[in-house]
Amino acid sequence: MKGFKRVKLACYSANISMSIVGNLSPILFLTFRSLYGISYTLLGLLVLINFVTQLIIDLIFSFFSHKFNIQLAVKMTPVLTLSGLIIFALSPFLFPSNVYIGLVIGTVIFSASGGFAEVLISPVIAAIPSENPEREMSKLHSIYAWGVVGVIIIGTLFLLGLGGENWQYLAFLFAIVPFLSIILFAGAKLPELETPKKVSGALSMLKRRDLWICVLCIFLGGAAECTMAQWSSGYIEMALGIPKVWGDIFGVALFGLMLGLGRTLYSKYGKNIERVLFLGAIGATLCYLTASISGVAVLGLIACAFTGFCVSMMWPGSLIVAEKRFPSAGVFIFAMMAAGGDLGASVGPQLIGIVTDAISVSTAGIDIAARLSLSPEQVGMKAGMLIGMLFCLAAVFVYLYVMKKWKNSEKGN
Repeated sequence: MKGFKRVKLACYSANISMSIVGNLSPILFLTFRSLYGISYTLLGLLVLINFVTQLIIDLIFSFFSHKFNIQLAVKMTPVLTLSGLIIFALSPFLFPSNVYIGLVIGTVIFSASGGFAEVLISPVIAAIPSENPEREMSKLHSIYAWGVVGVIIIGTLFLLGLGGENWQYLAFLFAIVPFLSIILFAGAKLPELETPKKVSGALSMLKRRDLWICVLCIFLGGAAECTMAQWSSGYIEMALGIPKVWGDIFGVALFGLMLGLGRTLYSKYGKNIERVLFLGAIGATLCYLTASISGVAVLGLIACAFTGFCVSMMWPGSLIVAEKRFPSAGVFIFAMMAAGGDLGASVGPQLIGIVTDAISVSTAGIDIAARLSLSPEQVGMKAGMLIGMLFCLAAVFVYLYVMKKWKNSEKGN
């Protein structure tokens, strides 16, 4: 295990790169709008491009992982991240007449690296001999959460101190992480990773009901986590009336802090992942409910932040359950799970946005707003949060099934 220390460090740095890939664009949305006049629709499209690109990579590896040189693919992951960030940062110089084109190209490239990382980094950690594989997986994902906290805080302070016109230097600063990852992977000997020998091997596994239950677990976990992660800042500002700068810090960053805390605690003391998932889903349901109906701003803020703790193990915990259920599936099971998680991370936030817009302009929403002395947008956001709660509530029953039926059963073949 000691011989894999460099590999672990490389994987940790790759997961930090994923936190950069997932959070850099949202931090810069207002900067891009003020400097280049990019519409909110096109800015939101960058997030969609991110998730769709990762989902495509997930699906490709689900069925064709045996066609890839897995060892090379792992080591190429940070190269893609670095390349994407550089193009993203140089967009105003490469495409001065249409900066958005460069942002899209950079986003596609570093989002592809995020897809590679989702599919490959977890199985690398899982393949390293360990006395407690569950805690190692939790530690890997806690690194991602701490990375989110760092990205939000560094990004917010950078823009406040140096101004949005210097945003390229922020991208170059973050590019140091994948550069270090490239160096670490270059001299690392990776463990062997299992892949299906041919497409028919992957297709045969798709017939298994327990596979789809695992995918449903991470779909709900991804929706529960990413909905609050992406909406907490706006919700705290609009629905709770707290200024944006504090919404960014106490919304996204504090959520990430609690996310990292939950995963770190499990990596040190955790056991019985099925029970942890079940209790986490219950806690997340209560947090979403409290955030949506509370008329006290501080209580709503606390609920948004504590959601991070409750959902902290829903994504990595689902991976742990799947790896236990399919111990010989290797890259395939992680690719399928990544696809399920990315789908949940796309559907959840998008659905909340649709509900918020619909309620805000509806007659019923306007009437409710008048009776509660709120704006229609506030009522729409609260309704959106209630819809977000449904993902957590559904997870309660799915995780209960897994806890009751799978905890003491034999592993799948």
